[in-house]
Amino acid sequence: MSVSPRLPQRQRSGCVYSSIHGFNQDEIKEKLQAFHGGSIDLLKQDSGIAVLTINNPSRMNAFSGSMMIDLEERVSQLENWPEGKGLIVQGAAETFCSGSDLNAVRAISNQQDGMKMCMFMQNALTRLLRLPLISVALVEGRALGGGAELTTACDFRLMAAGSVIQFVHKHMGLVPGWGGAARLVHLVGSQNALKLLGGAVKVDPELGVNIGLVDGVLEGHQKAEGAAPLLQQAENWLSRYTKGPAPVIQAVKKVVLSGRELPLSEALRTEKDIFGTVWGAPANLEALASKSKHK
Repeated sequence: MSVSPRLPQRQRSGCVYSSIHGFNQDEIKEKLQAFHGGSIDLLKQDSGIAVLTINNPSRMNAFSGSMMIDLEERVSQLENWPEGKGLIVQGAAETFCSGSDLNAVRAISNQQDGMKMCMFMQNALTRLLRLPLISVALVEGRALGGGAELTTACDFRLMAAGSVIQFVHKHMGLVPGWGGAARLVHLVGSQNALKLLGGAVKVDPELGVNIGLVDGVLEGHQKAEGAAPLLQQAENWLSRYTKGPAPVIQAVKKVVLSGRELPLSEALRTEKDIFGTVWGAPANLEALASKSKHK
């Protein structure tokens, strides 16, 4: 008999904000829907690795209001994908994402609506990070502002040669609002986070690796002769961490997530509950029968 992990409510739902915080998701979705353009495309593959594409090339893949809603809906689909093991987030047309579409930003520039948009995107990106999938941002071209924040909502980041991650918020008279600052501190430490935000530093692949923001640099350019397509390189890189049955890979992500987010005693109890879902399950029994422990 399997045991259902008793995850804390905030981790089960994935959301940071709800009605008790004065947040009405339907209300802000109605406002965002008025600003059309682009799409967030999702491809689920038989390998268990999905590809999420930010697709608005005419605006450097900036998020329109409708794309923010698309993102939330795609995350919902991934939350309910039993066969899922991994996720690659990429941008269309050789660029990653340039943040928010300024047309939408100008239209909701009053403080109240800005805060609601902030809460909506924090919820969506927190749920993205908390997916039971191992995720990687494939950064080609530029990841600016909200696009830089999006990279931090993945477990890993891979950069193509010549690409840049830049938290340009200061130039807009802002700070990150999609959760990027909090996640950045966890990734690179407070000193480096201050430098990247305060200096709006252009992070190239070499600097990204040196400060721990980037986990790998992909070989060559998408069109370089003899080089595998960047997406294929990213799938190959990710596959080393997603090899195996989906329930096991999802359990790995969940125990790491609980260790990252919860106090120790709570994380230990959660780990015990997740352990109970795989102990004696088919993958475990098969491994015991084949004596694969030391392979």
